[in-house]
Amino acid sequence: MPAYNAEATLEQTYKEIPFDIVDEVILTDDKSQDNTVALAKKLGINHVIEHEVNRGYGGNQKSCYLKALETGADIVIMLHPDYQYTPRLIHSMAYMISNDVFHVVTASRILGKGALKGGMPLYKYVANRFLTLTQNILMNKKLSEYHTGYRAFSREALESVDFTAMSEDFVFDNQMLGALLHAGYDVGEVTCPTRYFEEASSINFSRSVRYGIGVLGVSFHYFFKRLFRS
Repeated sequence: MPAYNAEATLEQTYKEIPFDIVDEVILTDDKSQDNTVALAKKLGINHVIEHEVNRGYGGNQKSCYLKALETGADIVIMLHPDYQYTPRLIHSMAYMISNDVFHVVTASRILGKGALKGGMPLYKYVANRFLTLTQNILMNKKLSEYHTGYRAFSREALESVDFTAMSEDFVFDNQMLGALLHAGYDVGEVTCPTRYFEEASSINFSRSVRYGIGVLGVSFHYFFKRLFRS
């Protein structure tokens, strides 16, 4: 769980984690200004990592994945502690990996009508659809979305890409997915309801624009790599 100012939603998220299959929980705190760390320790989370400086969303994930690999995890699931995504999908996502159906699984807000129904702002929905269409064309894939923050990886998949060299910012997610697709991994998707509310994390319009530009950069990067590889 990559956390930043998640005190208001962490406990609710944590209590829905299915501990019949989850062995370890790792929370990386990116220099929160609230009591996220204290609450995480009170809840008994196995591993709580505190960044001394705010590294950004990508940097937060890097610490999570490195720790997960260090603990010997076979399947790693990134779950935001802001309760925007339901932990109840962990069973389904892990099942697809444990049964060798996929090495990478994402929870899509676009399959079905979960995004707008859950309160996704219209401009974000339109941008999501445009960017996803563009990426599918450039990367020769057919995913319903590339921008969900709820993802599951096999150990093999995580170890196949150098995620430590990727961005520390929000575009990290897209770089990860692009690298895994380029490495030959297919991505499974499950339908995911989502919740947009005041306490849920969300980037503002200007950072969304910067993220969109970064996404296009990732797409063209792998388009040309695929083009010249063939």
